[in-house]
Amino acid sequence: MSDDKTGKDRSRITRRKFLAALSAGAAALAIPAGKAEAYVIEEYFRQHFKRLSKDDLKDILAKMEEELSFKYGKAVTAKATPPPDNTVFAYALDLSRCIGCRRCVYGCVKENNLSRDPQIQWIKVLEFHTNNHKWQGLEHSNRYYEPEQVPEPGKFYVPVQCQQCKNPPCVKVCPVQATWQEPDGIVVVDYNWCIGCRFCMAACPYGARNFNWGKPTIPKEEFNPVVHYLGNRPQYKGVVGKCTFCIQRSREGRYTACVEACPVGARKFGNLMDPNSEIRYILENLKVFRLKEELDTNPKFYYFFSMGYSVKS
Repeated sequence: MSDDKTGKDRSRITRRKFLAALSAGAAALAIPAGKAEAYVIEEYFRQHFKRLSKDDLKDILAKMEEELSFKYGKAVTAKATPPPDNTVFAYALDLSRCIGCRRCVYGCVKENNLSRDPQIQWIKVLEFHTNNHKWQGLEHSNRYYEPEQVPEPGKFYVPVQCQQCKNPPCVKVCPVQATWQEPDGIVVVDYNWCIGCRFCMAACPYGARNFNWGKPTIPKEEFNPVVHYLGNRPQYKGVVGKCTFCIQRSREGRYTACVEACPVGARKFGNLMDPNSEIRYILENLKVFRLKEELDTNPKFYYFFSMGYSVKS
């Protein structure tokens, strides 16, 4: 899947371009012959994830393991772990503890096989000034702060990622139903079905979706070989990605990568349906708030201040 003599990368054609070519009556695709390229073509004709039979899915995962193992030189395990019963995942973030170190960002990038060049980050840590007594709104924050040391005096930090809304506006606007909400509350994307129209990005009030403008680059030595079909498998150029609460981890009973990366314990994650979970304790005993609640998106991502309260750690 190397570049041709014109210097153009023919190894990946976005689904949107592919469908456009079909509608225009294109006679053929300029993709070199070969086993790997045949697999790429097969991906364009793949059924929507929800319509795949168990046998089809098993075959797809096996081929994915073969392709990624060859590409990254590691033994890859590809999963499509379904949502667990009696589970709705939720997140809580302690703003009084967050120091703005961005370790959550880098932990997410590595765990979820996000592109380093062009750079894709599903978590954004926003910097605000404490001397402003009014809530400034997300649009008035600074995402690109670079102090010598954090936390910086006079500043506080608000990490933002997919809020896993109960009423997600991004799902409603997708013209091809490439994104939907699973029974465990996680909003997912079928990258093979996404046409790259970016309607979902425009609809999301939290800026939580990211478009892959270029062919994603992941260092082989940093590639995470445990992938989920709806989560951290490498994405393509021309599709939209987002946080999935580390679906490859959470559905196996593990914490998300950002929770484990946080050095100050500011991040909390758990099952809303479990009355003994830490997330339920926080919701029942602390004063929490959600971003842009007036929009009626009903996020399952909560913010709180633990200062002055007793919180499980």
